[in-house]
This record gives sequence, C-alpha cells and structure tokens, in this order.
Amino acid sequence: MGESDRFLEYKHLGKKKFYLGSQNNSLMALVSLNAIFFLLLLLLQVVYFFYNQSADSYNQSVVKWFELPSDIHIFFRRPWTLFTFMFSETSAGLWRLLSNMFWLWTFGYILREIAGNEKVVPIYIYGGLMSGFFFLAYNFFSPITDFTLIGANASILSLAAAATTILPSHRVLTHIRKGIPLWVLFAIYLAIDFIGIQHKEWVFLFSHVIGVIAGAAFSLLLRYGIDGSRWMNSLYDNCMNLFTPSFPTKKNTGKQKLFYDAGNRAPFIKTSKTTQERIDEILDKINARGFQCLTDEEKEFLQRASKDENL
Repeated sequence: MGESDRFLEYKHLGKKKFYLGSQNNSLMALVSLNAIFFLLLLLLQVVYFFYNQSADSYNQSVVKWFELPSDIHIFFRRPWTLFTFMFSETSAGLWRLLSNMFWLWTFGYILREIAGNEKVVPIYIYGGLMSGFFFLAYNFFSPITDFTLIGANASILSLAAAATTILPSHRVLTHIRKGIPLWVLFAIYLAIDFIGIQHKEWVFLFSHVIGVIAGAAFSLLLRYGIDGSRWMNSLYDNCMNLFTPSFPTKKNTGKQKLFYDAGNRAPFIKTSKTTQERIDEILDKINARGFQCLTDEEKEFLQRASKDENL
C-alpha cells in the first residue's frame, strides 16, 4: 500500500475539509485568478467597443500584453507573458473558460486530497511554464508568423496528469455503480482537449503534451522523495513574511547544553492518546503538505486510530 492509498484509508477519521472560503485554499486561488483575468479582459473589451474600436484593435492593443507571442524577440519585450498566458482567456472563449474551470476544479480537488494543498499551485505553474518554454523553443527553430499561446489548458492537463500518476485507480463519482477510475476520467479530458485543437498547428498539440509530461514527471519525482514544490512554497512564504518582524532566536548556554542535553536517546517513549483533536491536526497537515511529510510517530498514531475506528 502506497502513501496515497494510506491517506485515503485514514481520511474517514477526520471531519475537516477545505471549503470555498477556507484559508490557504490554493485551488480556489487558481480559479479566482483565472476569473479575475477574464473579467479584466472583458471589461477592457467593453470599453474598446464603447468607443467604436474594432476587435482587431482590441486584440492588438490589449490581448497582446497577456498572451505568449511566438516571436522570441517580441517575448523579450514582454517576458511577463510567460506567466500571464496561463491565467488568461479571451472574452470570446467564455465556454472554454467554464470548461477549463470545471476540469481545474475536478482534478485540482482530487490532487489536493491525494498529495496535499501545497502541491496544486506549483504543479499548475510548472505545467504552464514548461508548455510556454516549448512553444518559444519550437517557434525559435521553426518560426510561425503571428501565433500566440493563451489559456490554462496545459496547466490543467499538468494537474490531471499529476493526480492520475499518483493514484490512477482512484475512483470518482462512486454513486454511479462502483465509480469511474481516475485514469478513465483523465483519458476523457485528454480526448476533449485534443479534439478542441485538432485544426490548429502541431505546436499547440505538443505544448499541451508537454503540460502532461510536466505533471507526470512531478509525481514520479515525488515518489522518489524529490519535492519540486518545496522551493516555490518557501519562496512564497518568504515573500509573504517579508515585512513581518522576526523574533531573535535564543541561543542555548553552556549550562543548558550540559544539564538539559540528554543525548540522542529519549529517556522514555510517549504514546499519544487517540483523540479527535490529534487526528484533525494530523489530517490538516496531510491536506497542506501531503502524507509524506508525517513523522513516524504520526503515521503510527494514524494506524492506531484506524484500528480503533474499525473495532
């Protein structure tokens, strides 16, 4: 039994879940960012049409600052588009936006349950960045005139691939017979996405495939103890606490080291009493950072609690 399977086995012990307004809900943050960028572009389009400006004028004056250009020289003048394109959707793609948000919430929710809340945003960003880098590299060696990349598809595919790689047999929609395996749901989404870009250039298809590879690679590396989200979450925490005053650390004196340092061996082993508060605390830790972050004592505690629950 893998770590993901053990987490799903213990999940019934706790009652706390992430809600829409929960603090540090990374999935809700991604949905909100996509909605904000869409409404911003829609508002700017309304302003342009109010002054009788054409759609081409709107695209050339506004959308170009959000989408990733195919020309590497133009990209050097707009480097921020490597990030903005994965959160942007033109107003003409309302149904595409709604579809993307549905799949984002579906696979993002499953991934958060399996791997932890702190993995969602990094995987989303990795998928978008790798897709964007490939798009730029492809067009650098095989120039395509006036092509741009915009939309969250590659990032969402990265989330879907990451969740499926971790636990492909996980079942969703369990109220329908025995449910649908996660890999089947991923295959359905992959087919829908590829059908939507079948009439475009091959570079768009390859860019989406790169998003899939990025998500799968993240999960495979995580299986071997390499967490690609750690530095990104650490950078975010440092930026958020940049203006928070830090308290000076108290150094241990020689007397404290002499009389209170008992060595590496503990004088006794403390066995925690099974309580719902302790279970909720550990499950909150799993939701935030995944099952692999637990200590041996916490894993043993969950095993003991699971046995007590089954008695």
